[in-house]
Amino acid sequence: MRAYERLLNYVKVYTTSDPVSDTHPTTARQFDLARMLVKELQDLGLADAHVDEHCYVYATLPATPGHEAAKGLGFIAHMDTSPDAPGENVKPQIHENYDGGDVVLPGTGAVLSTRQFPFLAKLKGQTLITTDGTTLLGADDKAGVAEIMTMLETLQKEEACECPIVMISGHADVETAVTALKKGAYDFIEKPLDLNRLLVTTKNALEQKSLKAENSRSKQEISVLRKKVGKRNQMIGESEAIQRVRAIIEKVAPTEARVMITGDNGTGKEVVARLLHEGSPRANKPMVEVNCAAIPSELIESELFGHMKGAFTGAVKDRAGKFEQADGGTLFLDEIGDMSLAAQTKVLRALQENEITRVGSDKPIKVNVRVIAATNKDLQAEIAAHRFREDLFHRLNVIPIHVPNLDERKEDIPLLVNHFDELICGEMGIARKTFAADAIAALQARSWTGNIRELRNVVERLLILGGSTISKTDVEMFV
Repeated sequence: MRAYERLLNYVKVYTTSDPVSDTHPTTARQFDLARMLVKELQDLGLADAHVDEHCYVYATLPATPGHEAAKGLGFIAHMDTSPDAPGENVKPQIHENYDGGDVVLPGTGAVLSTRQFPFLAKLKGQTLITTDGTTLLGADDKAGVAEIMTMLETLQKEEACECPIVMISGHADVETAVTALKKGAYDFIEKPLDLNRLLVTTKNALEQKSLKAENSRSKQEISVLRKKVGKRNQMIGESEAIQRVRAIIEKVAPTEARVMITGDNGTGKEVVARLLHEGSPRANKPMVEVNCAAIPSELIESELFGHMKGAFTGAVKDRAGKFEQADGGTLFLDEIGDMSLAAQTKVLRALQENEITRVGSDKPIKVNVRVIAATNKDLQAEIAAHRFREDLFHRLNVIPIHVPNLDERKEDIPLLVNHFDELICGEMGIARKTFAADAIAALQARSWTGNIRELRNVVERLLILGGSTISKTDVEMFV
């Protein structure tokens, strides 16, 4: 095997010539590896191979038949043992005297058939370079260049190959190179080959392939996550009360109308808000939630409208508020009945003017948000007690939606139990259990002061503590 071929199998290549920094000092282990490489290269006949104080290995590649252009080429490598070292997976293999048969692309298993791509036969006797996931094909005449172009176009149309392809030719111009890139080639390299550039190109092609694969996995994970979230945001039930709520949502969601959702804790007001957002033209924009009851009154203004650096103690940098974060989307103000009067005044102005002002600034910022509010309080009583602004109430209460208590829709309990059974067992990774008819009847006979949230907790408890079939006895024992 030729010296430079052995070299490619032994070296991890850095694409930078910068010396090792103080923050990443070279270890004794790296110097040991470098010395082993130098000895190997010297054994191969590269007598001038040596390592410098930065652990860089230098060698002059000899001229070899068919590779005279490599004569006198200085090859620089740096030994590194870290798993994140650039080029760790780059292991080019140079196959001399290609036999002209079908080519299996590494990594994907896609086959370039000589029947489909006759130009391959014309490469017989030439050099075919393959790596772990990248194939580089060389064309030594203009006919071969033209047929490679046809191959690239076919692969791009059929999406038959995820493997990056680098085209190498000694018969091409700028126009040909640009055309190759447009048709799907990762890069175009002219002969005579520069092995350093070849290694860098191969490394970059593999990194791009890895990023694409990671991006594809991320999209699949997002799709699965959306399905899981979608199951959580379902309005389960066929009772008359829940059918009325569903009908209002279907009519109101596509509009820009503000909505006031009322109902006791645990009835599913957040689910209604999410269904309104998902059914609106703003569905692809963010839905930002603010729990007004969970934020101290002195911080609610900063939370909603943002602040400037130095506006108050602890404001170490500029910060966008929830209105800005929801720009173009939906802002869900949960438990708005607990918002301070001072914050109510600013929210009213934001709704009137469609603009907000950060704390510590006098510059108005235009915002475009759809506001959905929710509360478990009687806002008419709060207005009478001067704890809630009547003008803000009328701004928000364009479309009122009241979510019924679970006690008002007990006929939905069997469907809800089945839904939570599937959801919770899926989350815990266990087989689904069956709820006996008498167990369902026992659950329907109870009063549910905690509403849907309480029912979910009870179902989870029964799935953990009960038998394979949940019976009335289990309900009486554990609820």
